[in-house]
Amino acid sequence: MTDIDLPLGHPRSGRARYAAAMTLYNAGQLSPDVLEAYRICALLDATDPTQLSPTAHESQPMTPTETIRALIDQTDRYLASLPGPGVAEVRHGLNQWRGGPVTPHPSTNPVLDQHLPAALAQLTPTHPDLAHAIAVAAPFLNWITYDGYPPADIGPDFATGHCYATLMGAGAAVSATDYDLGIFLIAPHVLYRDHNHAAPELYAPLTGPHGWRFGPGDPLIIKPAHAPVWNDAFRPHMTKVGPTPFLALFGWTRDVQPLAQVIPAPDWPALEALRLSPDA
Repeated sequence: MTDIDLPLGHPRSGRARYAAAMTLYNAGQLSPDVLEAYRICALLDATDPTQLSPTAHESQPMTPTETIRALIDQTDRYLASLPGPGVAEVRHGLNQWRGGPVTPHPSTNPVLDQHLPAALAQLTPTHPDLAHAIAVAAPFLNWITYDGYPPADIGPDFATGHCYATLMGAGAAVSATDYDLGIFLIAPHVLYRDHNHAAPELYAPLTGPHGWRFGPGDPLIIKPAHAPVWNDAFRPHMTKVGPTPFLALFGWTRDVQPLAQVIPAPDWPALEALRLSPDA
């Protein structure tokens, strides 16, 4: 018998059942609503959590397809909470393509392995369901360290210090045409140099702080987590990562095929040496 099956009524059994449920949740074997039933009953030793959630006794892990669909659901819920331009357009594409078949692409990536845990540690206290969905689905997504930029132009730190996974798009977990939705991860302190592209783009940063500017020579703007950034087509933009890995949702709403172009700027060495304060 595991702690989750402890008999009702024993002193502190509710707390023990909740702790066991949390372990199963973190392993992707319980849904958020089931975990909530155990949380409610943590101080109610004689109350059966399965009466609050009919599936609370089930602990079967989700399939890879289910984990990806759950992440898409959580992504849509998160985006719906954000203000500002571009959110409606990205959600429109998400809901246009979300019903298609899911194709898991299990992969590994050293940037993901090294930096995703720290990013999720910052996200979990405020958005536990989204953090959990990312953690559980991550092993079934195709994480790519993009090599389309010339290394001399984009800089060695970014070239080896980032990865992304596309949830919806051409060849992604869910196929979409002229639309991309995914997750982007950059190592701490990396500079993603000034660049632009034809695709209008939404960034929904899940961690922070981080710095932005929207043209070479413009001042650096420090933004916290959960402050979305919308880039119109061909708008120059640059990102300076702070001490926490940069984890963000991204959406390209059209013209996704043309490649991005780096925009030279003389102050890249100073910006790459810059260290943002965690309290910025």
